[in-house]
Amino acid sequence: MAIAKAERLMNLALCLLGTRRPLSKRELRGSIEAYLEAGSDDSFNRMFERDKDDLRELGLVIATVENLDGETGYLARRDSNRLPAITLDAEEAAALGLAAKVWQQARLAGAASGALQKLRAAGMPEAEDSYETQHSALEPRIPVHEAAFEPLMLACRDRRPVVFDYRKANAARPEQRHVEPWTLECWRGHWYLAGWDRDRGAERVFRLSRITGRVRSRAGSFTAPVPDVVTVRETVETWAGESATRSARIRLRTGSGYPLRSRAQSIRELGEGWDELEIPYGHGLDAWLVEFGPDVVVVEPEDLRADVVERLRAVAKG
Repeated sequence: MAIAKAERLMNLALCLLGTRRPLSKRELRGSIEAYLEAGSDDSFNRMFERDKDDLRELGLVIATVENLDGETGYLARRDSNRLPAITLDAEEAAALGLAAKVWQQARLAGAASGALQKLRAAGMPEAEDSYETQHSALEPRIPVHEAAFEPLMLACRDRRPVVFDYRKANAARPEQRHVEPWTLECWRGHWYLAGWDRDRGAERVFRLSRITGRVRSRAGSFTAPVPDVVTVRETVETWAGESATRSARIRLRTGSGYPLRSRAQSIRELGEGWDELEIPYGHGLDAWLVEFGPDVVVVEPEDLRADVVERLRAVAKG
C-alpha cells in the first residue's frame, strides 16, 4: 500500500511539473493509472485531494488556475519549485541537526526529521555533531504528551481562533473557553498557551495538561492585536509563577520536593522527617505546591495556605 501511494504521488507530481498548461482533474484522472482504477467519482475526488495535500506538505508548490470555461486546473511551475542554493556552514548544519533531535518525543518528530532530510538532499553539509561527541550520555528532548499541543501549535502558526474545555486547578468541572492563541511556552516541564480570552476580554495563560477533550478551530480572524514575543513570554512566566513579589514559608517532607529545594532562599531542619523552607512567592505558587500533595504544608502567608487548601478540596471533589 505504501509503495502504491508513493508511486501515485510521484506520477501526479511528474504530471503537474511536466505540463505547460493547467491540467483539470478529468485530464489527470485519465493520465494516472491509479486514478483510472478508482471505483467512483467520489472515491477519485477524495484520493486526488489527499494526494494534492500530501504533495503540498512535501513542499511542492501547486498552482490552482481557472480557465475561460470555469474549469479548475492544476500545475506545478518549475520556477516555483526550485530551491535556492543552500549556504549553511558546518556549525549551522550541526545546530539544525541538534534542533531536529530535540523533538524526538513529540508528534513533530516526523516533520522535524523530514525537514532535515530535505535540507541534506539540497546540499546541507554533513557536519560532525560536536554536541553528540562530547556529551553522548545526554540527549536534549522536549517532552510533549498533551494531545492539545499539535492543534494549538498549528492554530498559533495560522492565527486561527480555537475553542476548548479547560479545568482550572481550583474548579470541580471544566468550562468552555474561546481563545485567540498567540504562542506556546514550556516552563518547568509543563506547556502553556498564551492568548486572548474572548469571553473575559483579556490575555490569559492556559496549562495544556488542564485542557480536556478536543481543541476545535473556529473560522474568522483575531479580534485583538498579538503582542511581540517578549511580552508573551513575560506573561507566561508571570502567570506560571516565575515573578516572585514576596516570600513564603513551607514545611517539606525530608527527601522530597527537590524542585522546591532548588529555589529555596533558606532551609532549616525541623526533625521528625520535616524541613522548613523559605521560597519565593509569586502568582501560580499555590498551583505548583498542590502538585507535591501531602509532602508540603504551607505555614505562611495565610492567603497562600488558603489557596492551596481550596485547590486540594477541588481535586478531592473530582
